Amino acid sequence: MTHARGAEIRFAGVSHTYGDRTVLSDINLTLTERRIGVVGVNGGGKSTLARMINGLVVPHSGTVTVDGLDTRRKGARVRRRVGFCFTDPDTQIVMPTVAEDVDFSLRRSGLDKDERRRRVEQVLERYGLADHADHPCHLLSGGQKQLLALAAVLVTEPDVIVADEPTTLLDLRNRALVAETFADLPQQLVVVTHDLDLVADHDRVLVVDGGRIVADCRPATALEAYRRIALGR
Repeated sequence: MTHARGAEIRFAGVSHTYGDRTVLSDINLTLTERRIGVVGVNGGGKSTLARMINGLVVPHSGTVTVDGLDTRRKGARVRRRVGFCFTDPDTQIVMPTVAEDVDFSLRRSGLDKDERRRRVEQVLERYGLADHADHPCHLLSGGQKQLLALAAVLVTEPDVIVADEPTTLLDLRNRALVAETFADLPQQLVVVTHDLDLVADHDRVLVVDGGRIVADCRPATALEAYRRIALGR
């Protein structure tokens, strides 16, 4: 059995702008729960918040830390702890075949060839992709591509997974496949999504609107607050 892993993710006085538009304003958060959902209307700041967790975006003011590691000053170490899955897996898939793509994630790991092969085989087996190891990535279904992108992150054994709208491009069957996979992950998981069912059983849900956290509580209460905002009530 794989033991649960995670981190303390802390936002302290975080603000960020794009040009003259403020996308996050004075965010103070400490995230330690195993399953955290982030919801909000488009343009509200939720994706920027997510990208700050592994240093893809650094705040204009304030600090983001992962177990005390500042994402601005220790970005490389943070990214070894925090894996990131993008909305469109095609932006993450860089190699011709499935096994090569997962192995590419280990290129700087320092592991020998046999250990890399073992890890690749193990993660492909875990996510139902072993029979596709030598197949061209572009022939995979949408759900399989999303699982491949996840496998390429998980093979590096991070403590935290951040997923930015991972089911947006998927049909119902593949959405269920990804949801089931997420439910079984030992890692701490932060999911940004418009798919409210995906985070309905999480430990905590944040509602981001106008660059601020406007609700932060158990899913049922937070999602009801979000519905009121989205519907203008």
